[in-house]
Amino acid sequence: MRARYATSDAAVTDRKAYWRDAIDRTYFPLDLSFTNAADFSAELDAWSLGPVSLSRNASDSMVYRRRERHLLNEWDESFLITIPQTSEISFNQDGKTVICRPGAFLVERSHLPYEFSHRETSILWVLKVPSKVLRARVGRPERLATLQFDATRGVGALFVDMIQLAAPRLDEMNETARDLTGKHLVDLLALAVEADERVLGGQSPSVRAAHLQRAERFIRSRLHDTALSPQLVAEDCGVSTRYLHQLFETEGTTVCSFIRRQRILMCDEMLRDPSCRKSISEIAYRWGFADQAQFSRHYRAQFGKTPSEAREPASAAPRARPRPKAA
Repeated sequence: MRARYATSDAAVTDRKAYWRDAIDRTYFPLDLSFTNAADFSAELDAWSLGPVSLSRNASDSMVYRRRERHLLNEWDESFLITIPQTSEISFNQDGKTVICRPGAFLVERSHLPYEFSHRETSILWVLKVPSKVLRARVGRPERLATLQFDATRGVGALFVDMIQLAAPRLDEMNETARDLTGKHLVDLLALAVEADERVLGGQSPSVRAAHLQRAERFIRSRLHDTALSPQLVAEDCGVSTRYLHQLFETEGTTVCSFIRRQRILMCDEMLRDPSCRKSISEIAYRWGFADQAQFSRHYRAQFGKTPSEAREPASAAPRARPRPKAA
């Protein structure tokens, strides 16, 4: 199902309020400033792809501001991957300003104040990804905020191409197909950002950061393997087990804790997927837990609830939807 908003459907005097409501429903609360308030025109299409959402935002020049007061009652952090299609955009967060032009995409973090603007009429594609979904695929995704990535070649270009190719077909898909499409888009995003040398950065020397990234990538690819161990990871990465432990200690964790957390995040994603018909034990085994009791214990320690309690909302009534104009 697609939610569609167009200011042409509202009276001229109501268009600003109409657009504010559309933005709040699609993304999260923001303050809006209209450059051309008297004759403002905009359209927004949004699709739900499981836990992620995709939107196409076409509007006259605008300024969006995310303020401290907007964060007071917000608990679920998200990342917005914004792709300008027709004109440049300006983004300022955490003291950093980025000018992003067509041919690139940037990452915005919902849990920090920011200012986002475009001076000209602009068409934007926006993929909204919950933090825990991205965190299951990219280590410390907060590092991505304010970075822009090349969308003219390689995986970055494929990621943007897939978004623009998929959108016209989403209305033809059932919920299961849309969920799977969302997962594929997030996987491509993870590949695109991890290919960028800046993501290695942080405070570690580049060689250590490269080893850490390679270890994290190998772990994510082998989460289903119950035999996954620090020794196996170290052998694949060509480093000693002791050195591997040191790499993760610099990140404030251990190898085993990292493996367990990644497994729990992937299990949580399946538990909350209404289209998933696997039992809790099947999900636990799918992601490398030796038995359901072990999984349930670790899951409760992580999220403060049992896997069964987490699954209840997904298996209850149909998901709440915004009040869209019929597609």
